[in-house]
Amino acid sequence: MNRSELFSQVQKKSSFLCVGLDPDLEKIPAHLLSEPDPIFSFCKAIIEETADFAVAYKPNIAFFEALGAKGWETLAKVTELIPKDIFTIADAKRGDIGNTSSLYAKAFFETMNFDSITVAPYMGKDSVTPFL
Repeated sequence: MNRSELFSQVQKKSSFLCVGLDPDLEKIPAHLLSEPDPIFSFCKAIIEETADFAVAYKPNIAFFEALGAKGWETLAKVTELIPKDIFTIADAKRGDIGNTSSLYAKAFFETMNFDSITVAPYMGKDSVTPFL
């Protein structure tokens, strides 16, 4: 999604709502814990209830990464649920030396098809440039 498409969503929905998806297993409602994938069920419920108002979704990658391969699978399922006309932000806080940042950018933009990613510029210009 590009800037003009995002702006169109803001106008269409009269909203700036960005929904953070931070599925902490310790805080998920008890009734979802019996589901085969409680984090997916939790995020699905949030997306279904907010899609008419949200112009962006921002999954916090740490909550998925902490679960290993299963968490990455869940993240993929969650991002598939997000309507294609809604902006996505990988809340990953990445930032490393140039070649590592390039691979993070490839992973999030090409493999996982996020529209944007949060970055940490502490390592300098080469840690941010691959994401631009």
